Amino acid sequence: MNETLPLILSASAGVLLGAIFFGGLWWTVRRGAVSPRPALWFLGSALLRMGVAVAGFYFVGGGHWQRLVACLVGFLVARLLVMRLTRTPQTQSVPLRRPHEPLPLFQHPTHPAKK
Repeated sequence: MNETLPLILSASAGVLLGAIFFGGLWWTVRRGAVSPRPALWFLGSALLRMGVAVAGFYFVGGGHWQRLVACLVGFLVARLLVMRLTRTPQTQSVPLRRPHEPLPLFQHPTHPAKK
């Protein structure tokens, strides 16, 4: 029991760090896309998010590799959660074309394009 609780807390901290990191990335992409200075948004956000993540991993790990691994697992779980929660209807699996339709740029020379 003494070894389990720190690992659970480390994984929970990893989920929190991942939510901050990947949620911040999602927020930055949405803000930066419409900003007149997107480079400033992306650079500032990247520095801030990486700083928070590295500092969080440093303090959570505390010199124990097991805690670092648990934190990393939580971090990756948060990535999956943020990806699922921020999915828009356009990014869900919708086929872009019918499978039997040829690609317009790469049609076979023996099959003329339909008009």
